[in-house]
Amino acid sequence: MTTLTKPLSEKALLAMPESSYMNAAQLDFFRELLRKQRQDLLDNASATIDHLRDGEAEADPNDRATIEEENSIELRIRDRERKMLPRVEAALKRIETGQFGYCEETGDPIGLRRLLARPTTVYSIEAQERHESRQRIEGK
Repeated sequence: MTTLTKPLSEKALLAMPESSYMNAAQLDFFRELLRKQRQDLLDNASATIDHLRDGEAEADPNDRATIEEENSIELRIRDRERKMLPRVEAALKRIETGQFGYCEETGDPIGLRRLLARPTTVYSIEAQERHESRQRIEGK
């Protein structure tokens, strides 16, 4: 007999003791969060393709210009989302390899609140600040 466990809520996740960091329930929570995020990105891309494909040509130049501007904005958003998809995939892989939730630079825990805000992050706040500082100094 299998028992279905209720998914962990964000509140329950944050209420767990530090000693429970990245336990099976927390990993399941983030796995599902990332899978949903991946599906949302894919759904948005499909919706944009359909929207652009079904667009009607407007006779009025003002209407056409408005539609082109709206399409341009939508495409910029989708481009940003397209760049996000590999990060989501990489985070899911880190869950499977046991590296999720730990800073790539220091190996320290990233922290639940930071992961909730940005589940694809690979750096702790301190390491991210150092990384950004180095980038500014190097001019990248």
